[in-house]
Amino acid sequence: MVLENLQPLSVMKYFEEISNIPRGSKNEKRISDYLVKFAEERNLEVFQDDFFNVIIKKKSSPGYKHIPTVILQGHIDMVCEKNQETVHDFENEGIKLKIDGDYITADGTTLGADNGIAVAFCLALLDSNIPHPSLEVVLTADEEMGMTGAQNLDISNLQGKILLNLDTEEEGEFYVSCAGGSRGVFKIPLDYTSLNENLEVFEISVRGLEGGHSGADIHKQKGNSNKILARVLNELSKLISFNLVKISGGAKSNAIPREADAVITFDKKNLSILDETIKRYDSILKDEYRLSDPMLSLNFKKYNNEVQKILDMNSTEKVISSILLHPNGIKTMSLDIPGLVESSLNLGVIESKGDFLFLKSAIRSSVESIRQELESELELLAKSLSCKFFVDSFYPAWKYKPKSKIRDICVSVYEDLTGKSPEIKAIHAGLECGLFSEKLSDSVDMISFGPNIYGAHTPEERVEINSINNVWNYLVRLLNDIKNYY
Repeated sequence: MVLENLQPLSVMKYFEEISNIPRGSKNEKRISDYLVKFAEERNLEVFQDDFFNVIIKKKSSPGYKHIPTVILQGHIDMVCEKNQETVHDFENEGIKLKIDGDYITADGTTLGADNGIAVAFCLALLDSNIPHPSLEVVLTADEEMGMTGAQNLDISNLQGKILLNLDTEEEGEFYVSCAGGSRGVFKIPLDYTSLNENLEVFEISVRGLEGGHSGADIHKQKGNSNKILARVLNELSKLISFNLVKISGGAKSNAIPREADAVITFDKKNLSILDETIKRYDSILKDEYRLSDPMLSLNFKKYNNEVQKILDMNSTEKVISSILLHPNGIKTMSLDIPGLVESSLNLGVIESKGDFLFLKSAIRSSVESIRQELESELELLAKSLSCKFFVDSFYPAWKYKPKSKIRDICVSVYEDLTGKSPEIKAIHAGLECGLFSEKLSDSVDMISFGPNIYGAHTPEERVEINSINNVWNYLVRLLNDIKNYY
């Protein structure tokens, strides 16, 4: 085991166990079955549904029966991103863990601490004699691809009145509100023509961007490889005539894309213009993104794979225009909470399927009417370009509650344990608290916290070892001391 000597031992043990199980979004059966087996082996009450959500119940410790049941909540799926040169089969391989100083990281892929750490916390608690109220551990599937697990969860098995969501990524920061969102999809029809054998075929690539979480990191103004590539192609189209062979970029709509590629055909007499344009824009982009993405690079090389057909000129222009005009980044800032992003879009994925190109975006807003307006703007843009637009998932915002007993308890216990006051914050990312708030109504009091995780949704994802230990100790103390407040 890689983590066997790290504290807390039980949490690290279970984090490594679940890291060995492939659990990307839409691929959660094995991890879900593992959780069911875990519960059955310990004679715990367990429910598993057709969406692979799992609920595990554990009775209260002596002296805690009068405390309201506590729901511990996280999700079992992870974002599967890797560097292009990394060979890894997310469908069938577990994550290769590494220790790097005070961090746990992975070998060229996302780590899955988002939200595997929550799962490990819950399993360690269920497998312990730590004093606690009655627990309902709710571990949902498919959170990263639209929260469909939580949307379809049957809550009739839940009696909890307190919900602790363990899916945030900054130690000492308690989240009490989050944005809602949806997934927007452009569907662009493509027309092809045959390839003239006398044309040159080259590939243009964007590399070296840092990427990030499309909600939590959108304010950092990281470069979006899809938008950058379209910008370069548009500038090149002003100088030479070319046709697209194919174009792709990004892997997940909720991750800021780090890499993008386009294959183009053009007359060989224009090779020097391509060379000059790519070099010029490589310099321009390096200057523009010198602070946010210092390793950015724009490259081109001869494409040696077989090409049988290319996009016609109309489709080439439509694709470039659609990507370039697609809104991206921060749209509005909150006037209620200084520094909080209120609404944003992230053009995360460009992919081809058959005779269509799809542009997939994450749309987020803490104000429902603004989210609807952003969707309307995208629909009108698509219509003007003779494309289709649709929304394939939606999750609600989690509204701030002025009065919250669990918030007061969490703050008090944190101050007693650390001698410091936590920050009470809202987050632009989506949390399942919004869905649980909607399903369970205002009768359930909830809060969200977790350890320090950096670079979520990217191959640079890492979780701080010392912070895992700190948050574990806090969670244990919170469950132990909660009896003093009732």
